Amino acid sequence: MIDFSKVKLVVSDMDGTLLNSKGQVSPQFFDLFNQLKKQNIHFCAASGRQHNSIVSKLETIKDDIYVIAENGGVAKKGNKVLLSNFLSSKKILEFIPVIRTISGANMVLCGDNCAFIESKDERFIELFQEYYHSFEQVDDLFEIAKKKSIFKIAVYHFDSSEDFIYPVVKDLHKDVLFKISGQNWLDISDRKANKGKALRKVQSLLNISKDETMVFGDYHNDIEMMQEANFSFAMKNAHKDIKALAKYTTESNDNYGVEVVLEQLLNSKSRKH
Repeated sequence: MIDFSKVKLVVSDMDGTLLNSKGQVSPQFFDLFNQLKKQNIHFCAASGRQHNSIVSKLETIKDDIYVIAENGGVAKKGNKVLLSNFLSSKKILEFIPVIRTISGANMVLCGDNCAFIESKDERFIELFQEYYHSFEQVDDLFEIAKKKSIFKIAVYHFDSSEDFIYPVVKDLHKDVLFKISGQNWLDISDRKANKGKALRKVQSLLNISKDETMVFGDYHNDIEMMQEANFSFAMKNAHKDIKALAKYTTESNDNYGVEVVLEQLLNSKSRKH
């Protein structure tokens, strides 16, 4: 039995991790969260999703948690911004024409509380709203990039972001961060923007160390935050690279992998009292 009694902060990815295949958070999680709160254990949701989209899944606890959104582009507690990293408009303007050449690619410019798309693909637009609640469909993303502050470019491919998007863009820039964020998404952000850096900010505000942090994840955009926690868990459904990196594994997102470990964590705490 692992001794979790030191843990003071729990951090979880959303898609493929805390959310099941239907995009839902279990009622059991909310019960466990209330028990964590009583034990003074903090919770942070960390996702490639838009902030509004994460909060909509965790509406009843949104004021009590830390949220890392846009893969570390922004971190908030309630409405208070703790950290933000925008991608320079010069880089965005260089990427747009290249991404437009990729057959089947759908591009999103992720701004502060609003995402922008120029795609007319109805199938994509319907699917994309699961991740981006606040969005505008525009004629030309070039015009948006010139006027708005953008956290990242997210690109979706129905087959595989790793096979069809990454090979085309990977040599474009050495000073941006490419993150394969699940089977279908690839994110392009400022080099400083990742979940690990954002997590370090949260840890520093709470005066919590790596040894007191527990993290759950399933894909490449979780790598940096896995490295900031002594208790790192890969989901059973995780990418093989994440399973190799994490110290521990847990059940899949459809078999309550996060909740199983949180119960063990609470049991560790109660044994100490």
